[in-house]
Amino acid sequence: MIPELVGLPMSAVAALLDALRRRGETVATAESLTAGLVAAALTDVPGASDVVRGGLVVYATDLKAELAGVDRDLLAQHGAVHPRVAEMLADGARRRCGAHWGLGLTGVAGPDPQDGVMPGTVHLGFAGPGGVEVRSVRLDGDRYSVRAAAVRVALEHFADLLR
Repeated sequence: MIPELVGLPMSAVAALLDALRRRGETVATAESLTAGLVAAALTDVPGASDVVRGGLVVYATDLKAELAGVDRDLLAQHGAVHPRVAEMLADGARRRCGAHWGLGLTGVAGPDPQDGVMPGTVHLGFAGPGGVEVRSVRLDGDRYSVRAAAVRVALEHFADLLR
């Protein structure tokens, strides 16, 4: 249900999970902006428990540090919406949940700016066996549209990384 709500066919998410199974790898999430929607989309597919380890919903800034291990100085200096925060969320999800891959999402859904960062600003972190990558995007639309697009972009890019 969640995959279709964010504009992804369930078959695309199932294919992503199958790719993880073939590789013998697992995934975990640390989500701020999306508050667990990526984990929900992944686990909507039957059999997801084979490869989805878990997820952290770190909506509050202090929880980004406490649960996901994001550097407190980074948060104090740059705020919660920063590419390095996405990187550290992804790495934190990977380490804290004991997964091969970690996905970290942070951004501003709106309607108001956060710490001077405009709505639609999204940073996606991907931590895997070969290192960490961050992708930053600007998404248009209302709060729902930004969050849905963030989930879709994150899962599409993750699928590309697994290819």
